[in-house]
Amino acid sequence: MSATTSIPKRESASEVDISQLRIRHAPQAPQQKKSNRKIWIIATTIVIGAIASWLIYPHAFTVQTTAVTMVYPSQQYVLLNATGYVVPQLKAAVASKATGRLEWLGVVEGAHVKKGQVLARLESNDVQAIYENAMANVNVARAGVETAYAEMKNAEKTLQRMNEMHSKGFMSQAAVDDAVARARKANAGVTSARAALEAAEATANNAEVSVDYTEIRAPFDGVILSKAANIGDIVTPMSSAADAKGAVVTMADMSTLEVEADVSESNLAQIKVDQPCVITLDSIANQQFRGVVSRIVPTIDRSKATVATKVRFIDLDSRILPDMSAKVSFLSQTIAANQQRPLLAVNPQAVAERNGKHVVFVLQKDKVAAVEVAVGHSLGDVVGIKGAVKAGDPVVLNPPGRLDDGNAIIIAKPL
Repeated sequence: MSATTSIPKRESASEVDISQLRIRHAPQAPQQKKSNRKIWIIATTIVIGAIASWLIYPHAFTVQTTAVTMVYPSQQYVLLNATGYVVPQLKAAVASKATGRLEWLGVVEGAHVKKGQVLARLESNDVQAIYENAMANVNVARAGVETAYAEMKNAEKTLQRMNEMHSKGFMSQAAVDDAVARARKANAGVTSARAALEAAEATANNAEVSVDYTEIRAPFDGVILSKAANIGDIVTPMSSAADAKGAVVTMADMSTLEVEADVSESNLAQIKVDQPCVITLDSIANQQFRGVVSRIVPTIDRSKATVATKVRFIDLDSRILPDMSAKVSFLSQTIAANQQRPLLAVNPQAVAERNGKHVVFVLQKDKVAAVEVAVGHSLGDVVGIKGAVKAGDPVVLNPPGRLDDGNAIIIAKPL
C-alpha cells in the first residue's frame, strides 16, 4: 500500500506549518479485494472438506493384535507341568538260552503276538537227534519194565505152587527157599527197570528242553517293537562273541503303556499317588488324555535334582506308542469328561461391544471384519468364546471405540 505526503506551499520552508502535514493512503484496487476473498473461501472449503472426509469416510486405525487360541478347561486346575516319555511297563528283549544259527524268523516290526507263540527258530538238527535217541532209550526202558514185570509174575506163581506142594510134603524146604529168592529177585528187577525208565525219560525231557531252546517264543501278549537279528546270524545268550546277536526281537505289552516324567524335587510336595493328571502328546497335539499318578520312584536323580514319576493312562489309544514325548499336567482335582474338549479362547481385551453384541475384529489383510461371538467363562488369562472364528485367527487387541466393520487398520510395531 503506497502513501504520499502533501506539503502546502509557503513563501519559505521555515514557515511550514507542521500541523498541516497528512499521510494519504492510496485507494485499494477492487480486483485485489476480490482475490483475497476468493483465497479465504477456498481455504475454508478445503478445511471443511478435510474434516468432513475424516468424519464420513473410513480411515486407518493403528492397532495391536493378538490371536485366537485353543485351550482346555482343565488348565485352570493345573498345579505344575512336567515332561517325559511314554514307556511300556512290560517290555522284553527276547532271546534264546541256546547258541545256534537263526534259520527262521516269523515276525516283523509291529506284529501282534500271543504268549507262547513261536517267534523264531534256531538250527536244531543236533539237539533233535539227541532227543530222538533219548526217546528210543525210553522205549527200551519201557520194554525192560514189561519184561521184569512178567518175570516177577512168573516167579510169584512158581513160589505159590512150591508152597502148596511143600504143605503136602511133596517139596523140600530148600526148593521153597529157592523159589522165594527168585521171586524177590524178579520183584527187584521190576524196581530196577522202572528206575531205568525214569532215568531214560529224564534224559529225554532234557533233550526235549534243548530242542525247545531252539524255538524262541513270546513271553507274553504284546507287539514286536524291533528286530535285532536276521536269518543266518549266530544267536547266543552271551553276545560278547564277534558278530553274535543276543536278543532276536524286542517286544512290549502295549496295554501297560505309561508316562515316565521327571518332576523337580522342589515340587515333590505337590504330587501324590492317585493324583489326577492330563497327558498331552506332541504327536497328537489336538487331544488330551486322562491319567493318574500310579507310583513315585523313591529316589532322587542327583545330576538333575528330579524324581521319576509314573503316570498311568486311564484312556489308552492305539495311536499312543512307546518313546513318544509327553507333557504331564498335574491337577488339583479330577476333571469331568466335558472338560477334556478344547475350546476357543481369546484375550478378554480383544472382545468389544457393538450395538449390544459382543464382537471381535478379525484381520483381513489391511482391514478388519467384525465377527459376533458368544463370551463364555474365564479360563485363566483368556476367556472362552464361540463364533465364526478359528484358532490362530489374528484379532485386534483393545479395539478403539470408533473401530467398525470394514475399517482400514495399520498394525503397530511391537515395542
